[in-house]
Order: sequence, then structure tokens, then C-alpha cells
Amino acid sequence: MIRKYQRFFNFILFALDGFVLTVAYFAAYFYKWGLYPVSQMNYLYLKAPLWMVPMLLVIYFFMEVYSPMRSRRFRKEMLLVIRAHAIGMALIYGLLYMAKLYIYSRVVLFTFGLLGVILILAERYTVRRIIRYFRKIGYNQKHILIIGAGRVGVDFAGKVEAQKEFGYNVLGFLDDDAGKKGTEVVGHRVLGDCSLLSGLLETNGVDEVIVALPLSAYEKYHDIVDTCEKSGVRVRIIPDYFDYLPGRPKIEEFGEIPLLNIRHVPLDDPFNNFVKRAFDIIVSLTAVILTSPVMIVIALGVKLTSPGPVFFKQERVGLNNKPFNMLKFRSMRAAGDNSGDTKWTTADDPRKTRFGAFIRKTSLDELPQFLNVLIGNMSVVGPRPERPFFVEQFKEKIPKYMVKHQVKPGITGWAQVNGWRGDTSIEKRIQFDIYYIENWDLFFDIKIMFLTVFKGLVNKNAY
Repeated sequence: MIRKYQRFFNFILFALDGFVLTVAYFAAYFYKWGLYPVSQMNYLYLKAPLWMVPMLLVIYFFMEVYSPMRSRRFRKEMLLVIRAHAIGMALIYGLLYMAKLYIYSRVVLFTFGLLGVILILAERYTVRRIIRYFRKIGYNQKHILIIGAGRVGVDFAGKVEAQKEFGYNVLGFLDDDAGKKGTEVVGHRVLGDCSLLSGLLETNGVDEVIVALPLSAYEKYHDIVDTCEKSGVRVRIIPDYFDYLPGRPKIEEFGEIPLLNIRHVPLDDPFNNFVKRAFDIIVSLTAVILTSPVMIVIALGVKLTSPGPVFFKQERVGLNNKPFNMLKFRSMRAAGDNSGDTKWTTADDPRKTRFGAFIRKTSLDELPQFLNVLIGNMSVVGPRPERPFFVEQFKEKIPKYMVKHQVKPGITGWAQVNGWRGDTSIEKRIQFDIYYIENWDLFFDIKIMFLTVFKGLVNKNAY
């Protein structure tokens, strides 16, 4: 059974992390001091890994770096490692400061911290690739029994079969529907009804039970959970309420009462919100400085090719449905009315100037929005904001449309780098926006930024 090897695997990973951190430390030491003869001061450096490395490993442990990562994205594992490593290094710096051990070179400590996290991530990625390869060819399997051969159970089994690298093996189904007994579902047999559960747990080497029953079978949950816990087998429940709730729920607490938050938004967390805001300020300030020569040229181009202001301000709907003025370089002829607030831009729109068509096609007209980011009413990455006129229309016609306003709008977004911009499906755009909102992390933002640079700047749908 795979679960009895989990501790052994964690021990191996723990030892590998310790080795990698030790290598990183001595690499930092030799980077600073080279191969000079060892002095009395150098002995302090050489003994430092004896307490620094174990301290980092203990912090890794308590910050769940060694929790099961079988079905977790590598991006999430990276965030766990980086957060734990940063806290560990901050603690090391703090202890050295309080102990007044100023002889330690800041170059050595900084290099150790940076190189350590890079090597740990490289090690984790390599281990993950190796393990997933062996799982894909049939080793290191976790054997699961699915209770419920209906829609929920079949859907889960299909995803298990499609992602062999996670290392899950479906032993079969249990279902109280007598008509399903002995039949095959997604290539696996329905072994019988739920009364067989206890015997199967004792004889079939089940590592985990997945309960995929409909809401109407709620009264069976207690007996199933009780049977699994008596056998020492883990049990997980797939809630059959996604047809009724609009998002990814999260269990919260009010006192001791569990509450189901129907949509988990990572940016509701103050720490995550702080990280994103700090990231936005750094990126937007850097972008304004680096692109200022380009923006000066564009401003001259706008001014020389068409009479009117350089910038175009348009009201858009942002965070918490609050309106704000979004900045762009003007790409159309100046109009004396507000007709642009209620009209879509088309491929052959006569309002566009020739220079304006170029900066729209290359997304250069969006550069002033970095100023919106600095002000705080936009983010670098997020759902694209829309005009109030269209928001009022879409919120009645497009399911979940208003969810996008639970976070700040962005200059670029997950929908845009996947091609859903301009004259494309609003429904698809919202699907991608909601996925971004519910799965945000810093590396996701970085990924979207890179995709924007490499394939999102010039787009055939950008009019």
C-alpha cells in the first residue's frame, strides 16, 4: 500500500532538501571567500550549516512543504517552498542580528538564501518529473474505491484515467442501484452495493475511498465515513452541489459553526492582496520608466496625425462595481459626443486614425494604463474592464458576468492571452476570468505577463 511508504518518501525528500541547502551554503561561501586557507573566522562560517539548514527544514515542515503534493500543481508547491524559505531566511537574519554576529558576510547570507531556494525548486521539479513518470507507467499507485457510479463518480473516474501521472488506480465502484451491479463504468466494474464496503477495505488494499453520491443519498454518508475510519482508510467526499452553486466553495468558520463560502477568491486574503499590490507597483513603475521614450513617440504620433488630446479617458467599471476613468492613447478622431461609450469598435471603424489603428493592433494604446495601476484602480493582470453601458447589458444576459468585479481589472488577463479579446465570445471570456479569480497566485500573474509579451501584444481580434 502506497500510504505506508509516504513517511519513507518524505524522509528521502527531507534528506534531499538538507543536502541541497548545504550545497547552496558552501557554494555561497566559496563564491565570497574562494579556496583560501581556513581561519578562525572561517570556522564560524563552516559550522553555520549545522544550525541554519536544520532550522530551514523545520520551518519547511511546519509550513506544510512536506504535505502530499500528488495532485497539486507545481506552481502551488513553488509558492509553499518560496514562502517557507523566505520566512526561514528572515528568521536566520533576525537571530544573527539579535546575537550581534555581524561577522557573517551579507553577500554569503544573501547568496545562500537566493541560491538555496533556486536549487530547492529545481530539485522538487526534478523529483516531481521522475515520480510522475513512474506513476504514469504503473508504479507508486494509490488505489481508490469510488462509492457512487452516477454522474459525479463517472466524471471523477474519467479525470483519474485522463491524468495517469497523478498515480491513482480505480479499483472499482460501489452503488446501491441493483441494475448497475456487474456492469462496467469508464472501464471499471461496479462491484456491488455499499454493504460490501467493510469487506473490501479489509481485503482489497484500498488506500482511499472517494464518496461521489448525490445529495439525495446524504443519509448514507455517516455509515460510510464510520466504516472507513474504523478500517483506518482515508475518505474524501466529492460534494454534489456544483450544479447549484456558482463557484468553487471554501469551508470557513463562524465561531464553531462551519460556513460554506460559495466562491473562494484568494485575493480576499489580506496577505495575498498586499503581495499583488506590491507586485503591481513594482511592475508598473518599471514599465513606465522603461517605456517612457516609446510613450513620448506615441504621444507625438497621436498629436501629429489627428487634432485633439493625446490621451483618451473612458469610464469603465472596476472593483466592487465602482466606475473609474481608464487611460489610453487616443486612437480615434476626437468626437464631441459620448457615442464611443455605447458602440463597439469594428475592424473597419471609420473613427480610427491610421496611426491609431497601428497602436491598437499592437496594444501600444494600452501603455497609459500603467498609470491607472499606480493610482490603484487597476492591476497589471486581471479581467479587462468594460463600459457601464455594456455591463448593464451583459449582467442580465451572461451568467456570472458580475463576478469579474470581485477583483481589480487588469491591463492584460488570462482570457486575453488565450485569444478571447476584441470581437470574441463574452461567455468564454468570463469563464477564463472566473478561472483566474479563483486560482490566483503570484506565479499565475507572472505567467500571464510572459504570455502577453510573447503572444498577446499583436492580436487579430484587436480592433
